[in-house]
Amino acid sequence: MVAGIIIGVIVLILIIVCIGGYNGLVKGRITVEEAFSTMDVYLKKRFDLIPNLVETVKGYTKHEQETLSQIISLRGGNYSGMSMEEKLENSAAISRAIPQIMALAEAYPDLKANQNFQELSRQLETVEEDIANARKYYNGAVRKYNTTVQTIPTNIIASLFHFETKPMFEVETEQERQNVQVKF
Repeated sequence: MVAGIIIGVIVLILIIVCIGGYNGLVKGRITVEEAFSTMDVYLKKRFDLIPNLVETVKGYTKHEQETLSQIISLRGGNYSGMSMEEKLENSAAISRAIPQIMALAEAYPDLKANQNFQELSRQLETVEEDIANARKYYNGAVRKYNTTVQTIPTNIIASLFHFETKPMFEVETEQERQNVQVKF
C-alpha cells in the first residue's frame, strides 16, 4: 500500500515535470517566433528600401551598373516565400552589399547632395538600427530556447516531441559588424 502511494507520487511528479518542460519548450518556441517576426518586419522594410536607393544611385553612376546589378540580384525573389533561414542568409548578403552603395555615394558628390538619396540613406540608417535591436531580442530568445532544448531534463522532452534548436542571427564579417555610416 505504502509502496503504491510512493510510486503514484513519483509518477505524478514525473508527469508534472514533463508537462512543465513541454509547456516551457512551447513558450520558448513561441517567443523565438515572435522575436523573429519583429525582426522580419525590419528586414522586409530594408528589403523594400534597397531598390529605391539603388535607383537613385543609378542615375548618378551609369558606369557602376555591375555593382548595382549585384545588389539588386540579392534583393530578387519573393521575400514572403522565403523560409526563416533564407531570410537570415539574404539579410546577411544585403548587409554586406550596403557599404558598396555608400562607397559609390562617396565617389559622387552630386549624389551625396541629392535630397532623395539623403532621405533614403536616413531611412536605411534607421532601419539598420531597428534590425540591430531586433537581432539582440531575437538572439536572446533563441539563446534561452536553445539552452532549454539542450539541457536535462527538457532535452529528453524536446527530443520526444521534435523540438529543434533555432539558428542565431549572427554578424558574419568584420565589415558587417560595423554600423552603416551615412555621412554628408
